[in-house]
Amino acid sequence: MKSISFAVGSAYTAILAFIIVCIDQLIKPYMPIGSEKGFTYIAFVAWAVYFFSGCTGKGGIRAAIGYVIGIAFSVGIILIAGLFSCTPFFAVPIAVFIVVFLVLYLEKVPWADLIPAMFVASGCYFGIMTYVPDAAFGTAACVEIIYGFIGLLFGWITISGKGILSKKLEK
Repeated sequence: MKSISFAVGSAYTAILAFIIVCIDQLIKPYMPIGSEKGFTYIAFVAWAVYFFSGCTGKGGIRAAIGYVIGIAFSVGIILIAGLFSCTPFFAVPIAVFIVVFLVLYLEKVPWADLIPAMFVASGCYFGIMTYVPDAAFGTAACVEIIYGFIGLLFGWITISGKGILSKKLEK
């Protein structure tokens, strides 16, 4: 890759990051929770997930499916932990054990096999549920899906755009 192509690709990616932050500032007032802070971090994390999904459309779809599954399993962990609340110290560890054991079997299911995306989505979901006032199952899921899908879309835009720019610049 030529230096000019690398510099243009870097500037292009920086512009996309700028746009994500602007999008957050525009949409955060309309989110059901956390409107005073925004959730740019979820979009940036999802953007990175796109890169480790293989930088393809199929990988991006697998990552999106992984996000939805990760959120669903997070809700499952919370509900199962409630069933074990009589053992306060072990309630969450037992729930995590049960759910993670089941999640890992998805490695064998085509299109639902991107386990890292599920873990990342789960971590973001628990972050919202833990640190955002008034977060509930549905509101946290709504916010994470919106920002997660924005990040995945920007991953695809990054790779597609840099490919187009590279071809034009290296002629």
